[in-house]
Amino acid sequence: MSTASAIEVGIPDSAIPATLERFQALFNDLDAGNLHTLASVYSENVHFQDPLSSVSGLDQLTHYFAGSYANVLSCRFEFAEAIIDGENVGIAWVMHLKHKRIRKGREIQVDGMSRLVIHNGKVTSHRDYFDVGQLLYENLPVIGGAIRWLRKQAG
Repeated sequence: MSTASAIEVGIPDSAIPATLERFQALFNDLDAGNLHTLASVYSENVHFQDPLSSVSGLDQLTHYFAGSYANVLSCRFEFAEAIIDGENVGIAWVMHLKHKRIRKGREIQVDGMSRLVIHNGKVTSHRDYFDVGQLLYENLPVIGGAIRWLRKQAG
């Protein structure tokens, strides 16, 4: 996957592609030291949800990401082509993550998808879908090997 243009359905809103570009750039530059840049993409009353948490408001989102990025060594995303339908955006991604506490800092890859609602040039709703097992459980000592083996047997 690579950063790609968008497929638009319905009546296009010219602010949405620009906001989507800022969103992608944000997540490829984001780290614990520049969380103030979230305000360039997210509205003050944003709602964010992923398989691990749900928060409302830019302050809570900033706090959540502060915890999430505290032990991140590096994180980058490969984004697929976005699908835009009015204010609704769907975009698949692959996260390349190096984390101090996951697999001794070795890179892991996690497949996921974000569903965004963009209104007036800001993300007002962001929901991430990804397999927590791929992120965490498969990378735990002892049990991770068993989970990876089970996935291979089932696949």
